[in-house]
Amino acid sequence: MPRVFLSFRKADSRWMRDRVHQALTGRFGVGEVFKSGRSIPAGADFAEILRRQAAECEVMLVLIGPAWLDARDDDGTRLIDRAHDWVRVEIGTALKAGNRVVPVLLGDATMLPGESELPYEIAELARLQFLRVAETHLADELDRLCATLADLVPDIGRGPEQPAAAVGPAAGPTVTMTARVSGGGSAYQAAGDQTIRLA
Repeated sequence: MPRVFLSFRKADSRWMRDRVHQALTGRFGVGEVFKSGRSIPAGADFAEILRRQAAECEVMLVLIGPAWLDARDDDGTRLIDRAHDWVRVEIGTALKAGNRVVPVLLGDATMLPGESELPYEIAELARLQFLRVAETHLADELDRLCATLADLVPDIGRGPEQPAAAVGPAAGPTVTMTARVSGGGSAYQAAGDQTIRLA
């Protein structure tokens, strides 16, 4: 079960959300990150899967770009104002389940929507601390996003069978050295990762 859910609007900042997805899956693994276009099998009931994943994820990252709030349908109605808008449904489901929801602002100038701009069941989003992924120094911004997510979900990417890394010096290759001792001298092990063989 993926532990991170990416919520996004398809018409909004596609290239940046793709970079976010690539960074997260590259760091933590594809199985840890749910993205609707890639994580739902062909022929599956996407509505049931979306609701279940939104309810059961540990962290939902709401990717908000410049077109996220004001995207409209053909009759001019904001998508976020439609009761069946999937972005609205996903966020509302995660908030109702008590999951951690993190707004992620894509770009240098994107602003977090205000409470009065959002439907009542997701108005809480406006009060949540956001992260920003700016276009300038994008690689560094993505590294920071990954580091923040690792802090929120400390064992993400390790899987149940992989224990946390032990604290201590990293294991290195064994180096074998040959020493010639004469005249009653002594030989000592030079270091913990070196073996000295008397000739």
